[in-house]
Amino acid sequence: MSKQLLIIAHTPSDNTARLARAAFNAANDYASDDLMVRLLSPFDVQTEDVVKADGVIIGTTENIGYMAGATKDMFDRCYNDWIDLCAGKPVGLYIRAGLDGTATTHAVNSIFTGLRWRIIAPPLVLHGNWDSKFITDVADLSLAMAAGLDAGIF
Repeated sequence: MSKQLLIIAHTPSDNTARLARAAFNAANDYASDDLMVRLLSPFDVQTEDVVKADGVIIGTTENIGYMAGATKDMFDRCYNDWIDLCAGKPVGLYIRAGLDGTATTHAVNSIFTGLRWRIIAPPLVLHGNWDSKFITDVADLSLAMAAGLDAGIF
């Protein structure tokens, strides 16, 4: 039975699109025949996408000290459906933050707690001026999730 990693990434800029591609490519390059990787915009996510996924990585921007409206929209539409169907789901988070990412991290972690999702690593906050190291950091998070799912750790 194959497993599925779902990467949900808000990509309003070229740099955030590069982050999403890095996450997808790292997991997809690792993926065995038993692991499928999908990449969706938060606007395209439906309840079933997360229900069917064995693990999720969420990438959001920080806007005015909060998660992107696209990410919030996804949670607004799907949260209640996910509560009873997705408890224990492993999740990773990266935030492209113009500020320090504190409020965004807190807000998204509160949602994860309400959903009873298991965060696999501390949230990855990519703040300050663009640094090409961000791509490596996001790829490493995604690779860790893919490997963990494939090995049955998550």
